[in-house]
Amino acid sequence: MNENLTDENLRHEKIQAEIAHLMANTSKLNAEIEKIRPEMDKILTENKYYPFIVGSSLTLAIVALVKLFL
Repeated sequence: MNENLTDENLRHEKIQAEIAHLMANTSKLNAEIEKIRPEMDKILTENKYYPFIVGSSLTLAIVALVKLFL
């Protein structure tokens, strides 16, 4: 009976240690996500303006070509 109780306590402690380890890993991953989030926001903002930059560059190139040949 006493041995069963010891085995059960050991199993319970192992489970508690695994839970603590998983919680620590979760906290670490959340910190990494929060560090990456500003970079992601910056990239999304840049992607929003990319078509306008390409369009204006193309327009300037066409105007320059027309001005050269006319």
